[in-house]
Amino acid sequence: MNHPARACDPGTSHEAARHIVASGVQLDQQAVALTAVKQAPGLTSNELAQRTVLDRYMLARRLPELEEAGLVWRGPKKPCEVSGRSACTWWPVALGQNFVLAV
Repeated sequence: MNHPARACDPGTSHEAARHIVASGVQLDQQAVALTAVKQAPGLTSNELAQRTVLDRYMLARRLPELEEAGLVWRGPKKPCEVSGRSACTWWPVALGQNFVLAV
């Protein structure tokens, strides 16, 4: 997984990022997020937050990390039942779908 702070973030964000990676918090949050997506595919991050111990903002960080790792994919947008606004949905990657085919 990638370092969870952007290059343009302040030093305090990089310190926090190093802490959550070193402590295992990032992996724990990713596991919770992945389980939630597998149990309830097609929900928005706000809807997933209602089903987990993670808030929407933690999910907004962890879900793109899982997407980058090929474990989930960002689906079409839909009206979020929590916020009422349009938001992307999250779906698990089915076994075998995360392989790049060589042609």
